[in-house]
Amino acid sequence: MKHSIVHNWNIFRFLRLALGIAILVQGILARDYLFSFAGLLFTLLALFNAGCCATGGCYTEEKKDSNSTTTKDIIYEEVV
Repeated sequence: MKHSIVHNWNIFRFLRLALGIAILVQGILARDYLFSFAGLLFTLLALFNAGCCATGGCYTEEKKDSNSTTTKDIIYEEVV
């Protein structure tokens, strides 16, 4: 867990952390508990580098086509 917090920081992770902290502080100052919870959630997601695509969860393999080495002629029909 310590490794996920300390490593792999980039500009977007810093931006997400700053926005999460700003939302959290604004929620605390406004005494809005739902807003504070959202800020806490965004801050924790940035700290642990979690999210839908942060850990490579959206990666899909490239489809290998067995006919990719051969080319096919395309026939065009003129439309007047």
